[in-house]
Amino acid sequence: MSEIKNGTKEEILACRTYRVKDIAHILGISTNAAYNFIPENLFKSVRIGNAIRISKQSFDKWLESLDL
Repeated sequence: MSEIKNGTKEEILACRTYRVKDIAHILGISTNAAYNFIPENLFKSVRIGNAIRISKQSFDKWLESLDL
């Protein structure tokens, strides 16, 4: 989705998912360690081809529940 403002095209990114490397960064862990969370079903994720995407809403809710 894009929008034109002041004669320039501005991309509007409303991404609803995280990548595994995003959650690794948020948690301050390695990407390999973040991959280990996926099979535990602590939050919603989906595999699309070789890519894994994690629901921001479910991940953020899980992280909040940890009360860190």
